[in-house]
Amino acid sequence: MPKQKHILVIRLSAMGDVAISVPVLRAFMLQNSKVKLTVLTRPFFAPLFKGLPNVSVFKVDLKGKHKGVLGVYKLSKELKALEITEVADLHNVLRTNILKCFFLGKTFKQIDKGRKEKKALVNGKQFKQLKTSHERYADVFRKLGFKLDLSKLEYPKPEAFPLLFSILKIDITKPLIGIAPFAQYESKMYPLDKIAEVIKFLSQDYNVLLFGGGNKEKEQLSLFEKNNANVYNMVGEFTFKDELAIISNLKLMLSMDSGNGHLAAMFGVKVVTIWGNTHPFSGFTPFNQPIEHQLIPNRENFPLIPTSIYGNKYPENYKTVAGTISPITVLEKIKSLI
Repeated sequence: MPKQKHILVIRLSAMGDVAISVPVLRAFMLQNSKVKLTVLTRPFFAPLFKGLPNVSVFKVDLKGKHKGVLGVYKLSKELKALEITEVADLHNVLRTNILKCFFLGKTFKQIDKGRKEKKALVNGKQFKQLKTSHERYADVFRKLGFKLDLSKLEYPKPEAFPLLFSILKIDITKPLIGIAPFAQYESKMYPLDKIAEVIKFLSQDYNVLLFGGGNKEKEQLSLFEKNNANVYNMVGEFTFKDELAIISNLKLMLSMDSGNGHLAAMFGVKVVTIWGNTHPFSGFTPFNQPIEHQLIPNRENFPLIPTSIYGNKYPENYKTVAGTISPITVLEKIKSLI
């Protein structure tokens, strides 16, 4: 009897990139149900893979026993004990290339990040839609010899979470809208005074749940909560697992070009994304979200967009370019989708 295929899937960080892998793995398992997957990732991200059939998580300890070259060697021995038959590296960084050296004899396929095309996009040499990160992940499995069609996907049902309503005393007759106003770089953020306007008007008809992380963001979101009825700050109130359950119940998520949009898209939630110096053409649009859901500054006024792939490089006069999108435009887009 042939040995069961057991693929090691590597995606260590960051949260948005790990979340991008979830719809891909869900589609893969629907189409290759006899294959076993083990996902190598950080412990915090383990809840992302909850409910995926025949998928387990190996929690890497990058700051402890798996740190450095010796740590990667120890990690390789632990992984080999799982009887891995092949490897899908969705990360392709120095650490995973070192790990590759310890998997000699195993089929080890890695993501093509498309650096050349992305550089051309940023430099203005081409302006066209690049392959999405989801398809780049899927290509790794295709290189391993598997068929994978990302259009054939069943989303999980929203998770039951009655405690949300009892703890926060939410009026469940109003739809839930999530708003995640922060991003890694300020140049990717919608100005807080304008997001305040959006929150104010949405809270008149909807329950608005605010997402973020860290004390600074929690303090800012607490002000929005304090100043508006039907607005609830999620930061620090729930575990990551429970926060995902909450997100699965949203009617819509408004986010920047950041991880929360990808978290919502995992569940088939509609996502409206506000873009600043980055652009959907780079391939980081949340899964299955059409271009009509993307709010982009006017490139006739700001022709250098995208100034970078990640939002970390920009001319000084492009720093607040996301703010040129009016709150009315944001509100009209959201209301047209609910």
